[in-house]
Amino acid sequence: MTTYHRRNLLKLAAGAGAASFLAACAGPGGSTKTTADTKAKDLSFAHWRAEDKAVFEQIIADFQKVKGIAVRQDISPSNDYQSTALQKLRGGTIGDSFTAFRGAQFLDIAKAGVSTDLTGQSLLSKYEPSLITAGASDGKQYGVPYQLVFNTPLANTDLISKAGLGEAPKDWQGFLALADKLKTQGVAPIAWPGGDAANAGQLLNIMVVNNAPADDALGKIETGEYKVTDDWFLTVLKQYAELRPYFQDSATGTSSDAALALFAQGKAALLATGSFQVAGVRKLGATFPIDLLAPITTTADKARYEGVFNATFILGVNAKSAKQDNARAWIEHLSDPAVAGVYANGTAQHVTVKDVEYTNADLKALAPWLTRKTALAPRFQFTNLDIRGAVENATVAVAGGKSPEQAAEEAQKVIDQKK
Repeated sequence: MTTYHRRNLLKLAAGAGAASFLAACAGPGGSTKTTADTKAKDLSFAHWRAEDKAVFEQIIADFQKVKGIAVRQDISPSNDYQSTALQKLRGGTIGDSFTAFRGAQFLDIAKAGVSTDLTGQSLLSKYEPSLITAGASDGKQYGVPYQLVFNTPLANTDLISKAGLGEAPKDWQGFLALADKLKTQGVAPIAWPGGDAANAGQLLNIMVVNNAPADDALGKIETGEYKVTDDWFLTVLKQYAELRPYFQDSATGTSSDAALALFAQGKAALLATGSFQVAGVRKLGATFPIDLLAPITTTADKARYEGVFNATFILGVNAKSAKQDNARAWIEHLSDPAVAGVYANGTAQHVTVKDVEYTNADLKALAPWLTRKTALAPRFQFTNLDIRGAVENATVAVAGGKSPEQAAEEAQKVIDQKK
């Protein structure tokens, strides 16, 4: 698991900070056109981030002025995009330029011959080399991750302060004690979208990193070297059981939008997804200060990581498209530091492009996370989405009341069938 603790990232935060918006964000689907001219030069940009639509419109308008190329956003909700994007991209009419999730989806698209090889392209020099490795496969660069995301729970620091906490808990018992104090204040300690497959698993990232016997432990579940019935993963599931009293009511049926609203309204102290939802919180009118707060699942002396990060929203050029030159020009435009700054500050998301100036207040507030010891989000180690689903469903089952042992046994049966 790559550690996010690099001095060269400090220059990315010069006078600024870092936050981001993710990886697996659900939002209302839809498409939009930037101009009535949707004929020969109309370029389709396929992605899943409906919440970024307005900022992309601003960037597209500038791109059209410079290049004379109109861009249409083809947007799908994240769950739909995860399951249907490859099929749509193969047709060549949707997604002349497209995005992909890190891990299974990116690898599937590359293996299908849909991703154009960008190796050696000058645009790659605009990015931090250590942050775009997720866009490479078999020694070739098939895409560039655009977003740097912290898959670490958001915290309403006003509510945390009222609970009498001067600093984040450094161990599991301290975290549970904080949750108890928050509950006595009449708020849900943790808002968790257990009913949304795309985001329910975000919490698993932070629950695993300090419990796992190896950084690639989730990947080893897929290969069969580890099992979810092993003691270390049973510990993870038992901790989900301990969190039951601290999730909001009906947590396993809660959508991402509902959990987001609960947190934005000040009715929950933590939002167990990640920094990719900062902009969504602000859009709902929240004005309270936001930080990140990770449950440390071990004793302080055994904790290796303070949080979790991910590099995703991988930009690519569709090899099946007849407009590859225009699609590449669009990615080059997005790779410009000034343009990347418009995107980052407009969406409250950190980017992987070098020399970006951050002015967004939330990005500045989260700047310290640039230098903390964080691990690369492990849930994206899975290349088989059925196996990932079985593992993540086990956590939801435990949160819903099933015993950790039973949930683990049932999940392992599915895993054994899918390997």
